[in-house]
Order: sequence, then structure tokens, then C-alpha cells
Amino acid sequence: MTAAPPAPPVFADCTPRQKAARVLSDALAPAHLVVLLLLAIGLHSTGTAAGLGWGLLAALFCGAVPIGIVRIGVRRGALTDQHIRVRRQRIVPMGLSLGSVAAAMALGHAFGAPREVLALVAAMLVGLATTLLVTVGWQISVHMSVAGGTVVVLFLAWGPAALLAALPAAAVGWSRLVLQAHTPAQVAAGTALGAVTGLTFALLR
Repeated sequence: MTAAPPAPPVFADCTPRQKAARVLSDALAPAHLVVLLLLAIGLHSTGTAAGLGWGLLAALFCGAVPIGIVRIGVRRGALTDQHIRVRRQRIVPMGLSLGSVAAAMALGHAFGAPREVLALVAAMLVGLATTLLVTVGWQISVHMSVAGGTVVVLFLAWGPAALLAALPAAAVGWSRLVLQAHTPAQVAAGTALGAVTGLTFALLR
């Protein structure tokens, strides 16, 4: 049985390196990236406020609702923290989040969301379902799954210039290693899964 990652020190007691890693992990948390990416792709899909509105609606179900689920779990003591360090604690919130993403997909289809937004929500659905299956037996890095997928999606939408997003994505991976939240293998596997999620977006857009 794999031991849970060690509890992080209180922020005030962290080294400067650990503080930087904590800030990066929190600021570029998966749900935050999901919200920003959906807004960007929503706007890109039509170039109008209507597309941005669809991105906002999808972000509500794919990002805001999962954030709320985790915060409620932390408040009730069922989850360790917003990053859910203990693998077995991830199953229920990820399952509930999967249902919320599926609801976004259903609403988008029913009311005619732009194709790119639907493709991204579908890719997120595939990525989250795959992550959930892996998480049953192994603690893959969700941070890197989302960060890696974000880089691929941005590249597909905006071309080579978007590869600059690989720099903050790499910083996220560094932060997870510094905080001992994941092993190098878990970070690499998360990145690979994110790339597959991005390719799903490519196939469906």
C-alpha cells in the first residue's frame, strides 16, 4: 500500500523554494486552468461575446463546480486540502466532477454550443474519466494532466506562439516535485495523459 504524501509545512515555515512552489501549485491549480482555457477557447470559437458566454457556461460546470466540491470536502474534513494529497480521497470528488462535466456536455449539445467548446468539454470528459480510472490504483499528477493538455489545446488553437505556455506548465511540474506531492513518474504520466486529452480536442474540433 502506497503511503500518502507528507503533509506540507506551514507556509511561514517553508523555504523560499517551497514558497515559490506552493504559490505556483495554488495559482495554476487544475480547476483554475480549466476555467481560463474554456474562456479562451469560447472566445476563439466565434470571436464574439456569444462564444465567450458559452466558454463561461462550460467553465461553470467544468471548473467552478469542481472547485466548490473540493472546498466543501475540505470544510467538512473529508479531504486533506484543495489538492487532495491522499489518493483514496480523490475518487468521490473526481466522480462528482465527472458528472458535472457530463452535464456541461449535454447542455452544450442541447442548445448548440460552438464546436470548439464542445470538443474541449468532450476532451476534458475523456481526460477526467481516464484520470479517475488511473487514480483508483495510482496517484497520477492531475496538475500536470491539465497543464499538459492546456499547452496542446493552446497550440492547436493559436499555433506555435502558444508553446510559450510550456514554460509555466514545466514550472507546475517542478512545483509538484519540490512539494513532494508526486514522483517524477507521476508527473511524467500526468503530462502524457494531458497530451492525449489535447489530441482528443484536435480530433473533435
